[in-house]
Amino acid sequence: MNSLEANIRKNDTKGQLNAIRNNGNVPGIIYGGKDQNQKISIPKKLLKTLIEKENFLSNIITLSIDGKTQNVLPREIKYHILSDEPTHVDFLRILPGVKIKIEVPVNFINHEKSPGLKRGGVLNIVRRKVELRCPSEKIPANLTLDLDGIDIGESFKISSVKLESDVTPTIQGRDFVIATLAPPTIMKEPEKPAEAEATEGEEGAEGAEVVAADGDKPATEGDKKEGDEKKPAEKKPAEKKPAEEKK
Repeated sequence: MNSLEANIRKNDTKGQLNAIRNNGNVPGIIYGGKDQNQKISIPKKLLKTLIEKENFLSNIITLSIDGKTQNVLPREIKYHILSDEPTHVDFLRILPGVKIKIEVPVNFINHEKSPGLKRGGVLNIVRRKVELRCPSEKIPANLTLDLDGIDIGESFKISSVKLESDVTPTIQGRDFVIATLAPPTIMKEPEKPAEAEATEGEEGAEGAEVVAADGDKPATEGDKKEGDEKKPAEKKPAEKKPAEEKK
């Protein structure tokens, strides 16, 4: 688990926010739960080091503030439109039992042990991330799929992934595909007899449509996700954010 030093900040104006940034820090806010929102600042150099690491927005971070620590999840980073430097960061408090939606990256292992890849097959990744609904204290670092023994024509579906009982994909109603091992994209055709070449062109070439080995397809806007049914809007006090911090 990564950790960061943070300081309490007190500011009311845009000028004070800019002063924090000019001093090499990034303003941020911690929200969620029954506690009040907490305004903080973080050294930009340390923050950028973590941002450059893979999957920053799906990793829990321990913030140390005035000698006290608390676990948070980065939820949003804002960047300067020209310099691309981070200018603000939001953190969600990690509270036991509170479920959140989060995209978790997919990781493939044992490429060298796949007979399909050895024969020139291509790993066609349909989803590099899968959105899950899970308790904030049980966020998987990634979803690991093992290529050991996988041959051309085989596929990985969400059912291939072992998830804890209280961790579920937001897409419900179908066993969607995460990746397939497709045949080589370029295959050498056998040489044709001379008479066959002479008649070539008299017949139209048939087109082919490439689909997943099991006939599945990537998610579309029509996918049914958990919670899509029409129902009264539910208030989510755990993720409310103050309007003044969206600067």
